[in-house]
Amino acid sequence: MAAKTNAMRLLDKDKIHYTVREYPEGPVAAVDVANYFGQPADRLFKTLVTTDNNHGYYVFCLPGDHELDLKKAASLVGAKKIEMLKQKELLKLTGYIHGGCSPIGMKKLFPTVVDVRALDWDTIYVSGGKIGLQIELDPRALEQVIHATFAAVTKEKEETV
Repeated sequence: MAAKTNAMRLLDKDKIHYTVREYPEGPVAAVDVANYFGQPADRLFKTLVTTDNNHGYYVFCLPGDHELDLKKAASLVGAKKIEMLKQKELLKLTGYIHGGCSPIGMKKLFPTVVDVRALDWDTIYVSGGKIGLQIELDPRALEQVIHATFAAVTKEKEETV
């Protein structure tokens, strides 16, 4: 079993049940990781960190096969405009690297919104805090451990003909 990450330690501290799911280091795209586990991409939630360029930071978790709607997301957190955090700033801000960023156990607790689609599942997958590691847990546990809220934050997928 993998060494404990900050995410796992925080879940243990709050006595939240979770299952560790390991995969070979390599894929970091949420869709590829979901495929490895034989799960639909909308059950594996990627973690995106954004900024309002005024030292406000916000975390969004959304299904692996969806895109963040920045206008919707900004409105939800009360910001005029937000953008994706630059990848080079991620480690310093969160303690996590790109491809291994968990919404749980960041250096600081940021406002976090999980896409409402998470509630369609008994359990979802989120990063365990390093590449090669996912945590499967009840999405409602994210309310308890990181005070997450749930809302629609993704762009509508364009239908293909």
